[in-house]
Formats: sequence, structure tokens, C-alpha cells
Amino acid sequence: MTLEIISAHAVLFRGEADAVTLPGAMGSFTVLKNHAPIIAVLSEGAVRYSSEENGENEIVVKGGLVDVIDNKVTVCVY
Repeated sequence: MTLEIISAHAVLFRGEADAVTLPGAMGSFTVLKNHAPIIAVLSEGAVRYSSEENGENEIVVKGGLVDVIDNKVTVCVY
């Protein structure tokens, strides 16, 4: 699936990911390929993503929003 992590200042990551774990306001959750569409609020924590190409990575965020639809995950963080 395609993952894009953006802030007001820069694109922090744009590429393919096999799994994305997000710090949801109601608790941490993981998005995998073919996940149901969702829009969620993020709290402070780490956005973790992994792929065969890039290995495992994380970006610490203070909060934000995530939109998942048609195997595209868009994360807007601050």
C-alpha cells in the first residue's frame, strides 16, 4: 500500500509500506493492505511503518489525522 506522511513543512515519507502502526486517540492501531476506509485522530506517539524495501522506521509525532482509502494511507502530523 502507499503511505504518505506529511507535516505543514515537509513530506516526511512517501513510498510503499506493508504495515503502518499509528497512535490513535482511542489507542494504537495497525493498518494493513486492504484495510477498510477510516479517518482517525492521532495522539502523541510514534508512527511506525515497515516494508521489505525500507525495513522498519518510525516518526515521533505530537498528533494529527490519518485517512485510509483504497490502499492509500495519508498521515497529516504536527
